[in-house]
Amino acid sequence: MNIRQAQLPKGWEIKKLGEVCELINRGVSPKYIDDNGMIVLNQKCVREHEINFEPSRFHDATLKKVSEDKIIRKGDVLVNSTGTGTLGRVAQVREELDNVTVDSHITIVRPIKEIFYPDFFGWALILIEDEIASRGEGCGGQTELSRSTLKNDFIISYPKSLAEQQRIVAILDEAFAAIAKAKANAQQNLQNAKELFESYLQGVFENKGDGWEEKTLEQISKTFGRGKSKYRPRNFAGLYGGDYPFIQTGDIRNCDHFVTDYTQTYNEVGLAQSRPWPTGTICITIAANIAETGILTFDACFPDSVIGIVVNEKFADRDFVEYLLQSFKVRIQALGKGSAQANINMGTFENEHFPFPPLKTQQTIVQKLDALNAETKKLESIYKQKINDLEELKKSVLQKAFSGELSSPERVLSANDGCSPSGKNKNKKSPERA
Repeated sequence: MNIRQAQLPKGWEIKKLGEVCELINRGVSPKYIDDNGMIVLNQKCVREHEINFEPSRFHDATLKKVSEDKIIRKGDVLVNSTGTGTLGRVAQVREELDNVTVDSHITIVRPIKEIFYPDFFGWALILIEDEIASRGEGCGGQTELSRSTLKNDFIISYPKSLAEQQRIVAILDEAFAAIAKAKANAQQNLQNAKELFESYLQGVFENKGDGWEEKTLEQISKTFGRGKSKYRPRNFAGLYGGDYPFIQTGDIRNCDHFVTDYTQTYNEVGLAQSRPWPTGTICITIAANIAETGILTFDACFPDSVIGIVVNEKFADRDFVEYLLQSFKVRIQALGKGSAQANINMGTFENEHFPFPPLKTQQTIVQKLDALNAETKKLESIYKQKINDLEELKKSVLQKAFSGELSSPERVLSANDGCSPSGKNKNKKSPERA
């Protein structure tokens, strides 16, 4: 946050983090035990600006003493200082804790009490959370933030008046509580939209009518088999970088019914040791991300961790088969549990029987599912945008707070539909129910 002193109201200060803290230091390297020791918080414990004790562990403090300054206190701010994806996350300790410390992946930032009203400092660090995350250094997937960087390279702005700090904390607490409520509602609506489609999909295959028959996938296929990638090691660079799309399990997991993108290609050498599959092939993952499905929109190769189905149009509708496999996903995934890496084999699908109605009934079912799926996606898009808007609103509120522009929670939230502290939705229009 690049704010200059001249931009702030009278009575505000700008200081480096190290100038307003009595402690900025990493936690301990614990000697872990199973139970009854000192609680040690780790990176997973710092989430959504709160402390979650569930992932914490226990340290044998009798064997390895912990210095007094590394026992966390009310008012401390915990900053995740290592890790891709976790670096920079912060949470303020808002209550008294008994005999709790942090490991060496977390930095304890302890503000000078005489300068700050309780909880104000935590909001100040939430504001620069993204900036902290961007300053990590390192390689090999492990980024790290040094103590000197945290002390000297980050600034915070604050009013010298503790009463003004108290006023700002009260507004932020109220505003963020309203935003959190609105976000929770949007997330629940998003989940409801997804469950609506899933429920209907399950109902289609549970409430079978006349003329349905149990068949194997091979019985309704022109081609049914595993992909091929014979060369070892599979990641040999000489196989890749050509013109032939190579689909992997992650590409199928990330698709929405249709595989439209790919992250890797084979060259002529890669193609020669593999097997090309035509546009329209249904792909089913059987390792890592098991029972995920997608329909190819281009010719492609894939490894033996994927099954391919080229449907025989005389017996089955391609889209019906893909919906059918989606409805059986949970059941199929359950068959693959019990190993370090979940997987199933070709036999799972060779021996499994699936319900198939007459072809015209299949096509009618697909039309209904396509229509409901399209409406569901519209609702999901609305709620995802709402969640994104709420995240942007949080950033805007914090920017105003630490620029001396924050007046009241009502004014802060009035510009955002549905986020007033009362929780009432001010938008007169609502999305149609699917």
